Amino acid sequence: MYKNLWIVAVLAFAVAVGTLQMTVVVPLLPGLEQQLQVPPTTVSWTLTAGLLSGAVSIPLLARLGDMYGRRTTSLVALGLLVVGSIISAVAGTLPLLIVGRVLQGTAAPLLPLAMGLLRQVVPGHRLPSAIGVLSATIGVGSGGGMILAGVLEGNHRTVFWALAGLAALSFVLVATVVREAPARGAGRPDLAGAALVALWLICLLLAISKGAAWGWTSPLTLGLFAMAVAVAAVWVATARRTAAPLIEIPMLLHRGTVGATVASFLLGFALFAAITTVSAVAQGTLGASVLQVGIYLLPTTVLMLVVSVLAGPLMRRFTASALVAGGSVLVTAATLWLVVSRSSGADLYGAATLLGLGIGLGYAALGTMAVEHVEPAKTAAAGGVNALVRVVGSSVAGAVGAAVLSSGGAGWAFGVAAGAALLAALFAAVHGNLSRKALA
Repeated sequence: MYKNLWIVAVLAFAVAVGTLQMTVVVPLLPGLEQQLQVPPTTVSWTLTAGLLSGAVSIPLLARLGDMYGRRTTSLVALGLLVVGSIISAVAGTLPLLIVGRVLQGTAAPLLPLAMGLLRQVVPGHRLPSAIGVLSATIGVGSGGGMILAGVLEGNHRTVFWALAGLAALSFVLVATVVREAPARGAGRPDLAGAALVALWLICLLLAISKGAAWGWTSPLTLGLFAMAVAVAAVWVATARRTAAPLIEIPMLLHRGTVGATVASFLLGFALFAAITTVSAVAQGTLGASVLQVGIYLLPTTVLMLVVSVLAGPLMRRFTASALVAGGSVLVTAATLWLVVSRSSGADLYGAATLLGLGIGLGYAALGTMAVEHVEPAKTAAAGGVNALVRVVGSSVAGAVGAAVLSSGGAGWAFGVAAGAALLAALFAAVHGNLSRKALA
């Protein structure tokens, strides 16, 4: 029993450290903009690059985990996080910093890898609680990244050195404590699919983030949009002919999962669009320090953790789609609050409270919503797609949020986040209604 508790604790720490890298850069963006002398739409790629890398890494490393072992793959991800953090700490130019962030982003799959490891060592009756602990650490890591940046006074070099140290400690703990049965997976990873997904997303996000500066009708912007569409079409065509594709295209459109897929993308978008804009408003308008930004968002962090842990009883009384819809409505209310009023710390604290309640509720129920209407053999694939599109939504938010913030201001940026959350609520509600009719 105590051995299992140690394993859960070590894996939870690894997941938290892997999540830190996704948000630690958010309050650093204004400072990096000044230090590197680049516009907001360019410096936002230090956030987008890590999220984009994570989106591609989730299905790729999950497949490698099946082939070579989840413990080994987790150690590789943590090792890349250490290397990426060191590169980011010593980087003096934006391109080198982005390289470091890409390597850091490969830690995003630590959650699904850790869940797979727990299935091997934790008894079945304790598994839901153990997985709940892992899922809850996402909230700790998300908010902890901004707190860490603030405690270290917004110095990006110190922040990334600290992250390298935490990742190294986690590497040692996983190597020492975690064991697993030999892997028996066959086949090979879909490297071509990973390259195509990365390419079309880069083209799309680069066009979105730089379209205002280059001109939305300029040949370069239109060419990037056209290339994104063309590469995406090639990826879909090749994925349908690949025996073990990076992403199962039919699962994206499966009638049992499409509602969760769309809602997950939109909620991931709304969360990152909201927190990046809150950081910009707090530092730019209210003159807050990096630490104060983390404190403003502390209610979001705490409530994401608390609600995700306590969501079990609610999920026994209400459908998962109803909870996702309800959470999305709260996120809509939080972002609309900031559209109307964002001139004081009280506004930020109030909106952050609603945001934490909504995201905590929505994220806790999304996993169930994604798998409850698919056959058991497709459960892992459905859960993987759901995690993937959530990170893709976050990465798109980094580019779109920066573009809207620089061209239209914070009000429009919060408005876009509110629109995404409202659409998530509608998709979840409609999906739940259609599912009930199908089962009737």
